[in-house]
Amino acid sequence: MARGAIAAGCNYYAGYPITPSSGIMTEIAAHFQATGAGVFAQMEDEIASACSLIGASWSGARAMTATSGPGFSLMQEALGYAYFTETPMVVINVQRAGPATGQATRVAQGDIMQFRYGSHGDVFPLVFCPASVADCFSLTALAFRYSEMLRLPVFIAADESVAQLRETAYLDVPAPVVPRRAVDDTPFDADIAGGVPGMPSFGDGAALLVTGSTHDGHGMRRVDSPEVHERLVVRLRNKTLLREAELDQTLLEDMADAEVAIVAYGICARSARAAKNALRQSGARVGLVHLRTLWPFPQQTLQAACANTPHVVVAELNLGQLAAVVQGVLMRPVHALSQVNGLPMSPGKIAAFIAELS
Repeated sequence: MARGAIAAGCNYYAGYPITPSSGIMTEIAAHFQATGAGVFAQMEDEIASACSLIGASWSGARAMTATSGPGFSLMQEALGYAYFTETPMVVINVQRAGPATGQATRVAQGDIMQFRYGSHGDVFPLVFCPASVADCFSLTALAFRYSEMLRLPVFIAADESVAQLRETAYLDVPAPVVPRRAVDDTPFDADIAGGVPGMPSFGDGAALLVTGSTHDGHGMRRVDSPEVHERLVVRLRNKTLLREAELDQTLLEDMADAEVAIVAYGICARSARAAKNALRQSGARVGLVHLRTLWPFPQQTLQAACANTPHVVVAELNLGQLAAVVQGVLMRPVHALSQVNGLPMSPGKIAAFIAELS
């Protein structure tokens, strides 16, 4: 993830050490120190880290931080501000077992709803979820690309097991991050639904007002205008929701004839793939829906893939957060396979669960 960020042009990192994400921070700090290619700042806490990214981004930097569940919770007010002010930045959350301090060095996937609903108000985030070393590299680079293209804080929903994974990976050089477009006189409005305005930087000569209050296209506070608020909130929503197909990184495997579909992401997707392959060898028709975009949820892909699949199993390291989303999208019951003991879910457990369905 650190190298994916560097390849994408990350030149500012502000963070606070927290297990199990600290390896990202130390890798980037060492790179910046050795190359002089960026600025690293260890902040006093995660609140300061997120706020620092906002200032750095508005100064022209490509900014990132990494944390885990408790730190991600602390960042939520700043992340809502970044969303509302259309500030590009990348935030990695290496999930661990919670709530609270929980098991600080153990794996979980319990922040699914926090990614989506952590900030108050109507916020529609973009969240990618890696399941391999190659994914960690490519999806982090992709997060930077879309952060700049859409003027969004973009999140990486990693988990402890994926983040600590060691494996051989072939890394594709990412597409260049798009440069920021020159801005006209409305850096906070666009004429089309889901449009993305250009973005100036402090010091470029533009008269800028960046506020978390409701604002018009010039950035001026318009907290008394129903029309301005609705126009702004709906346009921000459409930046992601109208691009669902473009942002969808879902992988479908053996779904053409599947009688059982396993839906999973992160480390569970790896176990699900192994279980699927083993069951296929024994003649069972099992397929995999591997989610690599968590939000906006790829509902059209899921509906099409599972339209003729009698059984849908959702494997996850929490008590059913993803299963509830999948069931709502498919509008029918699904089989929730949950685990919250701080360990990765084994392929054998998934295979045994599916065997019981028949």
